[in-house]
Amino acid sequence: MNDQPDLEFFFDPVCPFAWIASRWVQEVVALTDYQVRWRFISLAVINEGKDYGADFPPAYPALHGLGRDLLRVCAAARAERGDEVVGGLYTAMGERLHPGGLSAGIWSGAEVPTGFVDEVVDAAGLPSTLGAAAGDPAWDDVLRDETDTAFARTGRDVGTPILTFDPGTDRENSLFGPVISNIPRGHDAVRLWDAVRTLAATKGFAELKRSLRDDVVFT
Repeated sequence: MNDQPDLEFFFDPVCPFAWIASRWVQEVVALTDYQVRWRFISLAVINEGKDYGADFPPAYPALHGLGRDLLRVCAAARAERGDEVVGGLYTAMGERLHPGGLSAGIWSGAEVPTGFVDEVVDAAGLPSTLGAAAGDPAWDDVLRDETDTAFARTGRDVGTPILTFDPGTDRENSLFGPVISNIPRGHDAVRLWDAVRTLAATKGFAELKRSLRDDVVFT
């Protein structure tokens, strides 16, 4: 990968809308010569210090904790193998979390399956020893630094994903989103990329939003 990719994509693996947006980005990458660097934003880190019992539904501690643990593995894999392995590891995570409904089940209170992290690491073709990073809080400083970097570009009152187009230019090129319910394909994917990239580069632009949403489709 070049030193400066066309996009930096900050994700938490458990966020379904980050996953859909990431598959849109992958669709664009397959159709163009654009390059992406996958970076981390942790919902557990964002909510450090909050009272989960008072502020969140019961399933959130497990779900946010799973996202943190998976990002620890991503951080360890990146440190050992380089940026190039993160995208494949995220794909292995998301394919098991979202299309089959596992993430929805955890949102509803189901247990995280035993051995899930090891399964993901194996599916990504990485050494099984990386799975131990999931339980190692030493990686949390990396997650905090990455999350702080993302928020420095957009402000804190946002979620995941955060996208930075043309990194290395200025913070005006970063946005939260797009929040989309299905994956644009072909020409539609590239057209959306061009639109979002234009908005991100527009000085002073802050927000577009509508609350009506289609049902989520992961394929």
